[in-house]
Amino acid sequence: MFLVALVWIVPLVWMLWTAFRPKDSVINPTLSWDFTLEHFQHVWSAAPFGLYYGNTLLITGGILVVQLLTVTMAAFAFARLNFKGKEFVFMLFLVQIMIPADVLVFPNYNVLKELSLLDTKLGIMLPYFASAFGIFLLRQMFKTIPPELDEAAVMEGCTKWQILWRIYVPLARPSYVAFALVSVSYHWNNFLWPLIVTNSVENRPLTVGLAIFAQSFETGAQWAEVSAATLIVIAPLLAGFLLFQRQFMNSFMQSGIK
Repeated sequence: MFLVALVWIVPLVWMLWTAFRPKDSVINPTLSWDFTLEHFQHVWSAAPFGLYYGNTLLITGGILVVQLLTVTMAAFAFARLNFKGKEFVFMLFLVQIMIPADVLVFPNYNVLKELSLLDTKLGIMLPYFASAFGIFLLRQMFKTIPPELDEAAVMEGCTKWQILWRIYVPLARPSYVAFALVSVSYHWNNFLWPLIVTNSVENRPLTVGLAIFAQSFETGAQWAEVSAATLIVIAPLLAGFLLFQRQFMNSFMQSGIK
């Protein structure tokens, strides 16, 4: 594990070292303690990273909010409601987990084209409003809740909606944390789908903006600027993981993910 961690951390350490080093010292083999922030200033002024941040926060947060609503209702239906064909429909959801997201790029693109949603933030978010993984995760959690709680709530006059939001949702908090971590990290780093759908600066997320910035003529061979831009993009996720590492691991352990 330590060897794997070492291999993983080498590019991160090199990026941090390069981003804060003066441009003349990046490829200089001589070790010195000269550091600068001018690369970050140049990157922030050379590309609209503030706009990219806003777009990414809106897209990631919007997807998560809608997903929490859809996966909660679907998971409760599969866990506690009885309807014809329930097991077959649930198997279809499980099959969807095994389908790579890249396979659905062209069908989703054609749908968005018909709906005139290309190059929009809603177009980026729309294919991810439901999550088969989230439904499976919460369904397994809901099934561990004793049915006697439902019966007691019904005796108190609670409806299905009240049972769901007052009993199941609070008890499944670790699963919600685990799913939120997976969803936010995935959509924050998602690149292929936003690259295909967006054409304007106003709708680009951070990943697409970083790729365009790194491939531009002005910064194509300037590793210090590219490293600084990369650090700007990954800094929120990296800081969040370092600050909440224990909660991150505990949420998955309590959710039953091995």
